[in-house]
Amino acid sequence: MLTHAELIAEMMTNPAVKAECECLNASEEFFLLDLVSARRQSGLSIETLAARLGIEPAAAKRLEFSFLNGKRSPTLATLRKYVEACSRKLELRVV
Repeated sequence: MLTHAELIAEMMTNPAVKAECECLNASEEFFLLDLVSARRQSGLSIETLAARLGIEPAAAKRLEFSFLNGKRSPTLATLRKYVEACSRKLELRVV
């Protein structure tokens, strides 16, 4: 039985799979950048965002940093809370 890492490595040898992953990663990057832009466009400081989320400003900074560096994928619940704290609406669609 393959480990998760071995399975991923094997799947990435398929050019179609690799291309689709790269496309999805690029789409996710733009989406996560849009989240940070939404906060800024709403005129919220990181401190105000943190207060609305019920977390410390340092935790809000780490959350945004994780959006920007792509190290972690936030949960849907986290995305929803973040967007609502920015007085925005999160819409998900399957097309």
